[in-house]
Amino acid sequence: MKHTIALIIFTLLFSCQNTAQVNTKQQAVINADPVTVPIKNGKARAYFASGCFWCVEAVYESVKGVDEAISGYSGGFTKNPDYPASNTGKTGHAEAVEIIYNPNIISFSQLVDVYFGSQNPTQVNGQGPDHGSQYRSIIFYQNEEQKQIILEKKAALAKALNAKIAAEVYPFQKFWKAEDYHQNYERLHPNQSYIKNVSVPRLRKFQAKFPELLKSEKH
Repeated sequence: MKHTIALIIFTLLFSCQNTAQVNTKQQAVINADPVTVPIKNGKARAYFASGCFWCVEAVYESVKGVDEAISGYSGGFTKNPDYPASNTGKTGHAEAVEIIYNPNIISFSQLVDVYFGSQNPTQVNGQGPDHGSQYRSIIFYQNEEQKQIILEKKAALAKALNAKIAAEVYPFQKFWKAEDYHQNYERLHPNQSYIKNVSVPRLRKFQAKFPELLKSEKH
């Protein structure tokens, strides 16, 4: 019995110590200086996490001025995360998207509007049926101007909804591209059950809300 109690105590202490180490690593990410991604060939990049990246990728690729949305991982403290590791919720990373866009057509501020307008902004650690820290909402900023845009829009939304907004605000550090089979998933797998029942309804709901931001049918 004594050995059993000692084992339980050791397990609890080890678990608490491990959790504290993870929290310390995550806090270092949150407190880091943001990394600015330079504009290249007239195209800028922005980074968002909002539940399943299949859904978020499809939303942003429907927006005018967006050239491409790439699925990946960001916001954590481990190097070279992959899908199995991210799904444990122990890497600190969330499923995220890299948005490559033309700032002369759509602004970072409008991309933030798309972000908040395409999700349930009060859902913590997930969107829809997806739950866990790997599905949490994060907006990444690359400079102080972007940070202020995010904070002002978040505060305005909280006031309008009279509710706490779940999105975390992180300095951008690094984006890790996801495995090839995740890219353009909604477009390539229209008959997959998750796509039909979750991704497409989320996309259609966003499109009905923001018709002025959509690409023309000829695009």
